[in-house]
Amino acid sequence: MFTPERLVLARKRRRMTLAALAQAAGVSAQSINAFEKHRKPPAAETLSSLARALDYPVSFFQAAPAPAILRGAVSFRAPSKMSAVERDSALCAGSIAATINSWLEDRFDLPRPNVPSYTYPDVTPEQAAEQLRAHWGLGEAPAPNMVHLLEANGVRLFSLPPDCLEIDAFSTTKKGTPYVFLNTRKTAERGRFDVAHELGHLVLHNDHREPYGPDPEAEANAFASAFLMPKAGILAQQLHNASTERILQAKRRWDVSAMALTYRLFRMQLLSEWRFNQANKHLAQLGYRTGEPGSKVSRESSQLLSKVFDALRSEGLTTADIAAEVHVHPDELTHYVFGLAPAQVKGGGHTTPPARPGLHLVS
Repeated sequence: MFTPERLVLARKRRRMTLAALAQAAGVSAQSINAFEKHRKPPAAETLSSLARALDYPVSFFQAAPAPAILRGAVSFRAPSKMSAVERDSALCAGSIAATINSWLEDRFDLPRPNVPSYTYPDVTPEQAAEQLRAHWGLGEAPAPNMVHLLEANGVRLFSLPPDCLEIDAFSTTKKGTPYVFLNTRKTAERGRFDVAHELGHLVLHNDHREPYGPDPEAEANAFASAFLMPKAGILAQQLHNASTERILQAKRRWDVSAMALTYRLFRMQLLSEWRFNQANKHLAQLGYRTGEPGSKVSRESSQLLSKVFDALRSEGLTTADIAAEVHVHPDELTHYVFGLAPAQVKGGGHTTPPARPGLHLVS
């Protein structure tokens, strides 16, 4: 048994050309090309050599084709700065994560998708954010743990492997299931904005047009800003011409970066252009352009994945057992899952929203 699509997936995931894989595996590039093109299957010894070179179990290449994450259905920020090799590796990482999700869905009743689509430009990003907040019953209060919130509404979140961290995050929908893939090495505040940004793509661009390019990115940013910092809540704080100190005080209510709040105030015409520029300069001097000095906000993590893997461990399944089931090595499984699933989750200082769908083992 051999699945050619799996060989292509593994090679692109490892960022290897045909020539590079040929040299690493001791197999001719012509033969590898024939394997990938369905012209002939590799012999058992040859497949073992390819598996070692690509750092996947032999069983990985014998499983059914993984769900394809297509370029046209994915948003990447600053795509012009990303090489095709980097992009393809990230897309292949998404395919492997979707395979892990399929395995989990076979064993658990996971929350059903509850992410409505809004037709842009009939609905602006600001209006879409307001409508989704109303749909999810958030009112004008600060958004709770964003990872928990999306998981409760059927979005599957996975962490990006370490070699994909030049990518901020990306999202897509596959067979009706929305996915978000996150860079988990950012500050908590920037991580929350990334989740909200990808949520913007899911609600604004899912059914209507390809979610990449400068306009969709600006729209997703505007959605994230409005979702995390609702207009009525911001106005209630009386931040007209706010000083830098006042901005730093106010940002703690919303668990957002100081720069994000400053830009939101400017877009709401609560800061003049001069005041906006001065605030940005002062915040940059204080270190807020690249971080959030003194932040007490915890990096948000996955409650769903924590519960799932706790349940699997209670059945006696180890990480190695689960990795074998999905045909990857344990460290690869860890890259996708445990960047979002620590032993204890704090969640940004806010309580998780009520009425979260239950998690049940499938008998």
